[in-house]
Amino acid sequence: MKRILPPLNALRAFEAAGRLGSFKEAAAELHVTHGAVSQQVRLLEEWLGAALFARHNRRVALTPAARAYLARIGPLFEQIAQATAGYGLPEAASRTLSVNAPATFTLRWLVPRLAKFRAGHADVDVRVETSNEPVESLTDSHDLIIRGGPDTFYGYAMRPFLCEERVPVCSPALLRRVPLRKPEDMRQHTLLHTSSLPRLWPDWLAQAGLAALRPAAALTFDHFYLTLQAAIDGIGIAMGPTALVADDLAAGRLVMPFTGPRLPSRSYCTYVPDGKSGDALVVLFRAWLEHEGMRPQDGPGPRDAGSLNAV
Repeated sequence: MKRILPPLNALRAFEAAGRLGSFKEAAAELHVTHGAVSQQVRLLEEWLGAALFARHNRRVALTPAARAYLARIGPLFEQIAQATAGYGLPEAASRTLSVNAPATFTLRWLVPRLAKFRAGHADVDVRVETSNEPVESLTDSHDLIIRGGPDTFYGYAMRPFLCEERVPVCSPALLRRVPLRKPEDMRQHTLLHTSSLPRLWPDWLAQAGLAALRPAAALTFDHFYLTLQAAIDGIGIAMGPTALVADDLAAGRLVMPFTGPRLPSRSYCTYVPDGKSGDALVVLFRAWLEHEGMRPQDGPGPRDAGSLNAV
């Protein structure tokens, strides 16, 4: 007899959401978005012709029939996992995912989070190559490329996963040495520049109504990650992208002395060759990036410079 099976991806999303009691936690476990879990659950509900969850604020509760359904299918997922683990799969264990990303993004955002990905996917080897070359100029083949966007390139599927803005950032120690109570006080500070991004400070000062401001000094670096490191070391004030300084803000290595203005910036996007868009590892890593990209970027948020000067 022909087996009647529901959509298996939808069944997997239902099992995780039902077991954890949360679409958000299910999305984190499956490395997909909250919306993807909701969509898959709705698909299963339509297939079964019955509701599976009752929504209560941010939590979800199984209906009595769905609870009985979960009690029967839950152990089957565990059996499949155990059977698969015991099978070996030597080829899958040796699979390597090739990723190409900008150096500063890799150093300050991707690398600190890769341990989290590896913890859930120890059988996946990730090879990261850094480059700022445009997507169409890359000569080597990669499974997934990370660049700014959104842009369109023939033969690639693009999806944004991380948004950011640019704001002034500096170390708390710098503010203790030289107070910075209002933007005009930057006349007493060193402004840190990156040669490839020459318009950041002029654009910010113009928006702040200080186009004519002349700082005490200026220091220019050829790589953006050097500019940010100089800010952490208390050498001066840098224009920091919120996504790439979020960990430093949360740890207190950097602070935002002003609440604004904020310069808009391009999003980080994934560019996947059309021939690899259905690859299981590519789909997995791309979904993980999108999940991580949804997390708050600003750490504790902007703080008043005057309060920092009193620390």
